[in-house]
Amino acid sequence: MKFFLSYIPLFELALFNMLLAFSQYVVLRAGVFSLGTAAFAALGAYTSAILATKLGMSPWIGMAASLVLGAIAGALVAIPLARLRGVFQALATLALVQIMLSITLNWVDVTEGALGINGIPRSVGLFGMFCAVVVVGYFLAVIGASSIGRAFDVIREDETVAVSLGISVPKYHLIAFILSGSIAGFAGGLHAFSSYSITPNEYGFHMLVMVLAMVVLGGRVSVWGPVVGAAILTVLPELLRGFQEYRMVMQGAVLMFAIVFLPRGIVDTAKNIWRARRVAASEAAKTKAVTV
Repeated sequence: MKFFLSYIPLFELALFNMLLAFSQYVVLRAGVFSLGTAAFAALGAYTSAILATKLGMSPWIGMAASLVLGAIAGALVAIPLARLRGVFQALATLALVQIMLSITLNWVDVTEGALGINGIPRSVGLFGMFCAVVVVGYFLAVIGASSIGRAFDVIREDETVAVSLGISVPKYHLIAFILSGSIAGFAGGLHAFSSYSITPNEYGFHMLVMVLAMVVLGGRVSVWGPVVGAAILTVLPELLRGFQEYRMVMQGAVLMFAIVFLPRGIVDTAKNIWRARRVAASEAAKTKAVTV
């Protein structure tokens, strides 16, 4: 029990990272190269923290506000990005992260600047984070099995084919941005209420890279991909604590290995192998039956 209790902060961090990875997973599955998850998370975290510390509102109101504002921000971002693709989308959303970082650093009267906001009431624990991951994961699994998920897959593979099938690409990109913004905003609100303070640097370039790496490592088709990627990249630094000087090098090596040998991610590659073996076994059984 003492061992488990000592690692509760690590488990909470892993669950928070899973929510962020879900946000990144949605846009990547829809074929949108967005890097705005960190900006949406910062918006949700600061919204919740300000409502709780400066206005004395309930954490429930703060988390609801973070979700709604994240969705609104996602919709607003989707409008100017509708005509952009690939690296141009990435640069535009990267600029969004920098803008959000500048606001949190320089709007001192509201955000407390580089010192961040302290004294946030801790209202969310391990169980609350776990429930949030389960609910969001189930929600995304349902969407993935619906017509929306199928449209996302077609758009990701080939937009020209999607248009020829009558799929409105801007519409589904808008849906992806709204989902991504709401999930990241909600995750930011949970993070604010699970820790006693937040600072701007938490939602900067490091978070952006880590979230993208989690989805690339785990896989961007199955909803289990972000879960596995977030779990591995959260626990890996703890496992490599004895190799402090080489920890980042080893993390980079793991990512390079995944990109080269598992380009679809761990979960998606495993699922493809399993399906191929099932098909091969089925074909072998049919051949054997015909021969007999």
